[in-house]
Amino acid sequence: MADVTAKMVKELRDMTGVGMMDAKRALVEVEGDIEKAVDLLREKGMAKAAKKNDRIAAEGLASVAIHGNTAAIVEVNSETDFVSKNEMFQDLVKEIAALVAEHKPADMDAAMKLTNAKGETLEAALIEATQVIGERINFRRFEVVEKDDNAAFGGYLHMGGRIAVLALLNGTTDESVAKDVAMHVAAINPRYVNESQIPDSELEHEKAVLTEQALNEGKPANIVEKMVIGRLNKFKAEIALVDQPFVKDPDMTVEKYVSSKGATVESFVRFEVGEGIEKREDNFVEEVMNQIKK
Repeated sequence: MADVTAKMVKELRDMTGVGMMDAKRALVEVEGDIEKAVDLLREKGMAKAAKKNDRIAAEGLASVAIHGNTAAIVEVNSETDFVSKNEMFQDLVKEIAALVAEHKPADMDAAMKLTNAKGETLEAALIEATQVIGERINFRRFEVVEKDDNAAFGGYLHMGGRIAVLALLNGTTDESVAKDVAMHVAAINPRYVNESQIPDSELEHEKAVLTEQALNEGKPANIVEKMVIGRLNKFKAEIALVDQPFVKDPDMTVEKYVSSKGATVESFVRFEVGEGIEKREDNFVEEVMNQIKK
């Protein structure tokens, strides 16, 4: 049997885009012949799927799964929003969330090696989905959250999974309360749980901006200082979850709502599909004209 080196595996991965183990298996099967390995992967449809990797996948779904005292939130992307209505894709997203919640992988490499009920890895399942659906399917990110027995997870999906939130409350086991907080996070999109989590650098930057604004209004220095303190406190309340008016009852803050249930907010994770991904803007007319010129 030919000696399959790490360099050969990397070269084949670069040529085809398949996963490390798939590349290694192909090389072993053809006794180290890279060209034959490429052909083998193409025959299996794996290299073909990998060629879609340069396409932008900024649509898709996010999901939440709870497994005992562990929960997971995941985002899986596709190229078009149409795919999010595909039953195979929806089932794949749920399956990924469930596997991550159950096995708590340390990172994405470990997550991709998880095996489903059919005995295939998530990496293989994603390649299969890409082949069947005809679009690039990408498992983008996940987070695992753990709790103790005197705590509750709240999972909430907005628009079927365009936005997913996983909230964790301490001091209660009532999941409906935690779900209420998750719904609030989905709607209002706070950035921190409380004021103490706001970085000093962010506060200093905002203070500088507010000071300049007040000075431009022609206020005297002693008034400027008081104005900045008031506006800075308002800014902190706007971005900190517990200080926000509760979306279901604006007469109380989120903190007062959860306190009335004997609970406190420990954490939240909010995934909005495609956030941070630069989406391609297609120009249909230009595309047609380019085809005519050819």
